[in-house]
Amino acid sequence: MFIIGIAGGSGSGKTTLVNSILERVPYDQISLLTQDSYYKDSSHLPIEQRRVLNFDHPDSIEWELMRGDIQKLKSGQEIDSPTYSYLTCTRQPETIRIKPNKILLIEGILILTQPELCDEMDMRIYLEVESDYRLSRIIERDMESRGRTAQEVIKRYYQTVRPMHEEFIKPSRERADMLVMGGGLNTKAADFISSAILGKLLAK
Repeated sequence: MFIIGIAGGSGSGKTTLVNSILERVPYDQISLLTQDSYYKDSSHLPIEQRRVLNFDHPDSIEWELMRGDIQKLKSGQEIDSPTYSYLTCTRQPETIRIKPNKILLIEGILILTQPELCDEMDMRIYLEVESDYRLSRIIERDMESRGRTAQEVIKRYYQTVRPMHEEFIKPSRERADMLVMGGGLNTKAADFISSAILGKLLAK
């Protein structure tokens, strides 16, 4: 199994890049694991407290569970990945069955902050995008899919997203093997990464 980690700040286009890769590589030879699925459950908290949680701090993720699932996939075992709802800010009862494959993509803003997780990866990619562009993408995304107002998104950005980016996420790019300038909209990068994956598949 060849494991590729794709990281970058919130709104940098990680999902866009992943989807571009999935369009170029045979779907039956590639699997995807997302960091967001491993947010710690907060169903014991009132909804008001859940909505102001700091989702950009490394402590918000259940890293041991995520790494354990990666190791199971590497050993040829199927896993049942957890799921998480941003609308309720809770882990869901449903799980997603993920099968081991020749290629595994791991995607998330914080994955390169964890040295032990980086050790599981064969290639580490960081999406480099200007903060103003990321903010506009965050506002659009959170209003559309996470039930927040523009005012709520901007307030959260300056309280947690931006400070956590500067403290944890941005420094983690030092662990990357490749910087993708312009983020997920960089089609040349998507072509290059996909070609590298296809080369790995043909070599096996």
